[in-house]
Amino acid sequence: MLLVDAANVVGSRPDGWWRDRAAAACGFVERLRAATLAGRLAPPVVVVLEGAARSGVAPGEDAGVRVLHATASGDDLLVELAMSSPRPVVLVSADRQLRRRTGAAGARAVGPDWLYARIDGCLPVQAPSVLTEEAQPGRARHRATGDAQRCT
Repeated sequence: MLLVDAANVVGSRPDGWWRDRAAAACGFVERLRAATLAGRLAPPVVVVLEGAARSGVAPGEDAGVRVLHATASGDDLLVELAMSSPRPVVLVSADRQLRRRTGAAGARAVGPDWLYARIDGCLPVQAPSVLTEEAQPGRARHRATGDAQRCT
C-alpha cells in the first residue's frame, strides 16, 4: 500500500498551495488518480487529508486512490493505517518524526520527489513491496494540473 501524507507532499512545492488548500488537495488527488490509471503508481494508494484540504476532495475511493479525512492529527491516522495494514506499506513523506513512527510499524519511507517523479511521468511504476529509500530520484519540477470535475 502506498500511503501518502498529502499535507507534507503538497507542501514540499512552493506553488501557491497555501492560497487555496482545498483546490491544491483536489489537484493533487486528481494527479494521483491519473498516475494510477496510467500505471505509474500501483494501487492501492491511500491519501490522508487534514484541515482545510479536506473540503477539496470527498472521502472515498476512485481510480485506485482512496481518500481519507483525518478528523484529528493526520500523522496519527497515517501511523494507525501503517500499523493496521496487512500489506507492506510505503509512506510518502519528508516528515522525519512520522517516518520514524511508521518505520516502527514496518513501513518503508520515500520522499515527495519520488512520488512527484511518478505523477509527472518521469519514472515508471515500482511495486510498493520492493521500494527502498534509495528509490528517490532527483527533483523533477512540473506544473500541477487537476480535473475540477471530481472536486467538491
